[in-house]
Amino acid sequence: MSAEPFHFEVQATDGSARAGMLALPHGPVRTPAFMPVGTLGAVRGLHPAEVERTGAEIILGNTYHLHLRPGEEVIRALGGIHRFTTWPRAILTDSGGFQVFSLETFRTVSEAGVEFVSHVDGSSRFLTPERATEIQSALGADVAMAFDHVVPGQASHALAEEGMERTLRWLARCRKRHEELVGSGKWELGSGAGATAFPFPLPLSQTLWPIIQGGTHWDLRIRSLEGTMALGPWSGIAVGGLSVGEAKPLMYRLLEELSPALPADLPRYLMGVGFPDDLVEGIARGIDLFDCVAATRNGRHGSAWTMAGRVNVRKAANRVAEQPLDPTCDCETCRRFSRGYLRHLFVAGEMLGLRLVSLHNVRFLVRTAEQARAAILERRFDAWRRDWLVRYTRAEGA
Repeated sequence: MSAEPFHFEVQATDGSARAGMLALPHGPVRTPAFMPVGTLGAVRGLHPAEVERTGAEIILGNTYHLHLRPGEEVIRALGGIHRFTTWPRAILTDSGGFQVFSLETFRTVSEAGVEFVSHVDGSSRFLTPERATEIQSALGADVAMAFDHVVPGQASHALAEEGMERTLRWLARCRKRHEELVGSGKWELGSGAGATAFPFPLPLSQTLWPIIQGGTHWDLRIRSLEGTMALGPWSGIAVGGLSVGEAKPLMYRLLEELSPALPADLPRYLMGVGFPDDLVEGIARGIDLFDCVAATRNGRHGSAWTMAGRVNVRKAANRVAEQPLDPTCDCETCRRFSRGYLRHLFVAGEMLGLRLVSLHNVRFLVRTAEQARAAILERRFDAWRRDWLVRYTRAEGA
């Protein structure tokens, strides 16, 4: 494995599934891997040490939310996102594109960028490709994502084409600004005579990854990929605009068709996808990295993923249940607490319950990726996947 940051090595393949090693400035990431989402600089409700003990080697931060609160200037002044959050391992920040475009009636899109209304204080903000790149540079994550134009899952060909073409034009602007920031050796807001330099030096050891768009239209996805690679080289690549309303079989088919066309030597990141079965099916189609808020969101509502089905912790049947959430799970929740105790915490409104089920769900996804990686290295992934899906889907339907 190369000691050079932003290096990726495919260590084994089994069909389209890949096991690899991604070198980043804050440590290696073994792939396939699930990235817990730390939207506001924290994986919801969990201590960084707890997240690290789940086996997570990289987490995701959200540019849109951190820009609005506390602001990238604050995080920069306090040493960057790693020091600010005390998370010692790798961090990837998304560009904020998905959050901005999900505002619907509260934003206006132009070629320059997106004007939107802050959900925090109602102020008017303007996010451009350059500004999104500057914010992520200030945050100091290992991987920054390019600002993209996201369209709904069932978008027409014309609408998806408009978003895809704009994403390519914005990508060129993101790359130009990223190269300027790295070359300057300092963080600046704006460029040229009007630039403001901030006196909070941080190592600008950061890479920029592009995002493939095109909705559910195969020809647009290929055009997006070709246009993206023409603007390279890149150290990684993401597939965006999926799991945003389209049917799952359609998402799987697009990934299956796209996989052979993606560069084999780059890590592949499927944005916003991370339900257990989606993770397994994505790995089978050559995806290396995943993220999703569902692990902690479901956990806060008392819904736990297990290989014996989804467990509703609040159910009366768990009132005197002595068994853990999942006897096969090695997480801190399952090693120590009973379902009866977890139900009590939820019924009593004790926040520990939300935390413990969230912790279990994060470990469930991290562990699923670990198991898939082991199966790929041992050339038994297809059998492992079939067995996993049979058990999981049977349990989900029970």
